Amino acid sequence: MSRIGRAPIELPAGVTVTVDEKNHVVVKGPKGELARTCHEDIKIVVEGNVVTVQRPSDDKKHRALHGLTRSLVNNMVVGVTDGFTKNLEINGVGYRATQQGKNLNLALGFSHPVVVEPPAGITITAPAPNKIVVSGIDKEMVGEVAAKIRAYREPEPYKGKGIKYENEHIRRKVGKAGKAK
Repeated sequence: MSRIGRAPIELPAGVTVTVDEKNHVVVKGPKGELARTCHEDIKIVVEGNVVTVQRPSDDKKHRALHGLTRSLVNNMVVGVTDGFTKNLEINGVGYRATQQGKNLNLALGFSHPVVVEPPAGITITAPAPNKIVVSGIDKEMVGEVAAKIRAYREPEPYKGKGIKYENEHIRRKVGKAGKAK
């Protein structure tokens, strides 16, 4: 049995989970509301303030869906209570981020500024010229927006210039050796 899938999800105070007959899960909490339709074979049971996920058989497909469904529902619960954040750092001479209303302006060495408009439910802030914070209640969307921002100028291995995650380690390469005499 899946170790992740069989772990129960404790609901904090102020969080409600509803599941309809088509496995459409709605989680409401202090920060907002998230909804997702899960696979019809997996059974999601809400008893009081505990949510459990059950699978019908030991098929490989059901075992995989068991842990996945439990993780998705748990991420929804954590999202509506605490939310998720991704921190990005900008390295490079002249590279910077500035806040312009909801949008984020990036100067990344191109001939034009890159303007990033956040989707609904996501907030992007630039507390410093070389820092970007992406936050929201949907873990999947936060990660996707952070990955799109990073993709504008990925860190290069020689000088480390570009946009990287806060805890990401960039493997550095040695430059060319020069002419031997």
